[in-house]
Amino acid sequence: MAFALSKLQLKSPAFDQRGKIPRKHTGEGEDLSPALEWAYIPEGTASFAVICHDPDAPLVSPGSYGFVHWVLYNIPGSANNLAEGVKDYTAGINDAQKTGYMGPMPPEGHGIHHYFFWVLALNKELNLEAGLTMAQLLEKIEPHVIGMNRLVGIYER
Repeated sequence: MAFALSKLQLKSPAFDQRGKIPRKHTGEGEDLSPALEWAYIPEGTASFAVICHDPDAPLVSPGSYGFVHWVLYNIPGSANNLAEGVKDYTAGINDAQKTGYMGPMPPEGHGIHHYFFWVLALNKELNLEAGLTMAQLLEKIEPHVIGMNRLVGIYER
């Protein structure tokens, strides 16, 4: 499947679609990942991956743009949510070259940034190694994606 939105739905009790991300989920606060919940899971889902990306970050490097805040994978197909501050599953590397979640903290005065939280349903348990970047993860999972969708939150400093 090519990367395209599906009926899979993603939401958070912390903020609404296009709503402001609470401070505690940012680099100015407690830097906790927000709780996420998903529904309308595609038949045949064996595992999930979650990514948070800020395309508004003023960064460009070969083959990418913006800033990756979170890469999480090897989430079992039986899951339909992530708890706030989740430490379970396998964490990848964010664009600060650190493992795990790194909350929004755009440059001061740079305006509103949009944070795309993605959930991807996979038709296989891949048992991927820890420490993958977003690009590495997407390369490995692309043939197995059977559904995906996003929740967009905003934040400004």
